[in-house]
Amino acid sequence: MHRIGAQSAQEEMQGDVLARDCPSRQILQHVSSRWGGLVLIALRGSTLRFAELRRRIQGISERMLAQTLQVLEADGLLIRTDHGEVPPRVDYRLTPAGEEISARVFALSDWIESHLPELMALSSDAAGRTGR
Repeated sequence: MHRIGAQSAQEEMQGDVLARDCPSRQILQHVSSRWGGLVLIALRGSTLRFAELRRRIQGISERMLAQTLQVLEADGLLIRTDHGEVPPRVDYRLTPAGEEISARVFALSDWIESHLPELMALSSDAAGRTGR
């Protein structure tokens, strides 16, 4: 039974990314980092091995991919499954929270891709105005 005036645990933990010490700011940083967003998009709706992820995300080094996967796992956004086989077989997949945030990051990247000509023109216009 829910009492009037009582807050749920979820309501009490509401984040504020604009607040300096809010943990949500750190998660936002991980998700919106150069590689974090790309890993979330690459894993969207699939389970992939390390090498498959590296091939899918062009330009990422092994070291950066490993670090990004560790950070996203620590944030609870992906699951690393070690099958304990020889040779080693490790799979990565998104948690339900990871799938949800991946859909949002994908929507942003999809919007950018579909508006790229306009954005490039705006960028060129801005560079011309500032003398870059």
